[in-house]
Amino acid sequence: MNEDPTKQIQESEKEQKKGELIALARELSESQESFPFPGIDPESYATLKSAEAELPGYATPIDALVERFESEGMKVALGEYPKSGNVFILPSQSDDIENDSVFPRHLQIDEVIDERLKRLILLQKGN
Repeated sequence: MNEDPTKQIQESEKEQKKGELIALARELSESQESFPFPGIDPESYATLKSAEAELPGYATPIDALVERFESEGMKVALGEYPKSGNVFILPSQSDDIENDSVFPRHLQIDEVIDERLKRLILLQKGN
C-alpha cells in the first residue's frame, strides 16, 4: 500500500522546520549572546504555574525565573542531544537546563525581539 502523498509532504515540511530550528538554535547557542527578556506568554505562564503547584520543588519556580530573566537577560541553549530539537531558554548566567529553563514557545513575541529569536519561537510553536 502506498503512503498518502499529502502525508509525505507534511512529514518533509516538518523535518525541514526541525532542521531550521536546530540550525538556528545552534547558531544562537554558540554565540553565547544575551537577549532582553520579552516576557512569558500568559497561557504558558498559567501552565507553568499549574505544573509548579503539582510538582513543588521540582524546578526553579517560574516567578523566580522571570525575575532572573528580567535582571540577567536570557540565552539559548541546546539539550544534551541537539539533533533531537530540544532547545531551551535560560537566564544568561545559568547553565542549569534541568532547573532554570523554559522552552522558546513559552516566550511572548514583542516588537523589539531579535528576529532570529522570534523565528525560533515561531518554529517551536509550529508556525
